[in-house]
Amino acid sequence: MKRSVLFGLFVTASLLASPSFAAEKDLCSVNLQTIDNAQTQVPQEMLEQVADSVKQAQADHAKGTKEGTQACIDETNETIKMIKDANKGGK
Repeated sequence: MKRSVLFGLFVTASLLASPSFAAEKDLCSVNLQTIDNAQTQVPQEMLEQVADSVKQAQADHAKGTKEGTQACIDETNETIKMIKDANKGGK
């Protein structure tokens, strides 16, 4: 009985942990899509800066490494924050 309970807990923990690893890999893609969807909200003077940031993030993502994925996530998070701040009046 104890073995089956422990096995059940182990399987449950494994299943719950799996999506979190996959989510990290997809966060870069989700952030890039968020930026793409927000293109109409980007102030004219920031368009070139946002485009450069997206190119850098895509290059980092294309590396296919954990470091590249993290760099992509960091870059896109900064860009999303920058867009949000610009729409708030730079606050």
